[in-house]
Amino acid sequence: MSQAISHDRNEETIEAKTRWFKSLSLSERMEMLCSFVDLALTLNPNLSDKKDAQQIKGRIQIISAE
Repeated sequence: MSQAISHDRNEETIEAKTRWFKSLSLSERMEMLCSFVDLALTLNPNLSDKKDAQQIKGRIQIISAE
């Protein structure tokens, strides 16, 4: 993974992010996946308890905290 910092707005497009992700090796992609899963579990430790998840219609689901 490149650790360079850029301030170019063109690198913020979804296409640029896709190119960056494709440039990663398989092990780097897996490392990113593990990092995202660790982050999600840190923010919501009970996330792995949701074994009865159901698929929803449409593409977006809005969840609000009570």
